[in-house]
Amino acid sequence: MHSDITIRPGRTGDGRAIAAILLKSGWFPHFTDDSASADTARIEALLDSAYSGSGCRSVWIAETGGKVVGYLTVQWLPYLFLPAPEGYVSELFVDEKWRGRGIGKRLLEAAGKEARERGCSRLMLCNGRNRDSYKRGFYQQLGWQERESVANFIFKL
Repeated sequence: MHSDITIRPGRTGDGRAIAAILLKSGWFPHFTDDSASADTARIEALLDSAYSGSGCRSVWIAETGGKVVGYLTVQWLPYLFLPAPEGYVSELFVDEKWRGRGIGKRLLEAAGKEARERGCSRLMLCNGRNRDSYKRGFYQQLGWQERESVANFIFKL
């Protein structure tokens, strides 16, 4: 782990770096060199809304030397059937060059600290079984438990 990595809340101005991380991941065909400007604007709007009004979303940034090298987004969800809210870690990405240095772990720790401060009962995330992080047991090594009794569904609109 490198001590020169800073974990901080996301802010306006981080959009371009986040879009670049997502483009370099190659996982999302709608992120292209041609869409970079629109992607950045969309992400900037979400960053603006994360800290105004409802407080239903948090973004955590990992940076070193002023360069964003990873980020995590949490959606804060109240449920009627749980005794306390849940934090849904909807995004966790670390630039490929910076993986293996404890950045993902530190981002999750920041989300966990905030979740406890918010009085949440748990954090939850989805991890594709085809992803390297799943194959190497990244989340399990950090104490996360895979829910075998729950299926995750989507309905495309």
